[in-house]
Amino acid sequence: MRIILLGPPGAGKGTQSERIVERFGIPQLSTGDMLRAAVAAGTPVGLEAKAVMESGGLVSDTTVVGIVADRIEESDAKRGFILDGFPRTVEQAAALDAMLARKGIALSAVVEFKVDETALLGRIAKRAEETAARGQPVRKDDTPEVFKTRLDAYRKQTAPLSDYYAKTGLLHVIDGMQPIDTVTQKTMSVLGQHAETAAS
Repeated sequence: MRIILLGPPGAGKGTQSERIVERFGIPQLSTGDMLRAAVAAGTPVGLEAKAVMESGGLVSDTTVVGIVADRIEESDAKRGFILDGFPRTVEQAAALDAMLARKGIALSAVVEFKVDETALLGRIAKRAEETAARGQPVRKDDTPEVFKTRLDAYRKQTAPLSDYYAKTGLLHVIDGMQPIDTVTQKTMSVLGQHAETAAS
């Protein structure tokens, strides 16, 4: 089962990823972790990424897709994987599709967690206030200003993926504003169908 999770920052992708990993025994692949691992391992794609990062540049889509391509060949990803935080743009999604097609692999499902942005901003502001009230440092990502910037970036770059995957028939939209356990229940219900298809 090969899954992509979509949703703005704060939508609960991390929490749901953990639960999917636990339930289906497939790894969650984060591009940041994969990049660091490829650089540390000194793979050809990792060396390419390292040179770009050291010069202060952004790693190209081709390089990131190459790193994903290497990672999904590893034994723990043979039964499937979760991609979280990638693809971020329609261009990356097209490059990912082409790479998977070359390997004869198809995506099983794309799950998008829909959330109310105003409510999300309120939630983040409250969390920052509570953290500060306890005398703990507030994470930079948890300040409403930074969070708003991240939301804007998501809206411009990543939100169009919703239409992209809707056209493929892979997209399942879940209301991410529901209680966490309800979101999990609906997510498992969607993924359960794909697990059965894969098994048959």
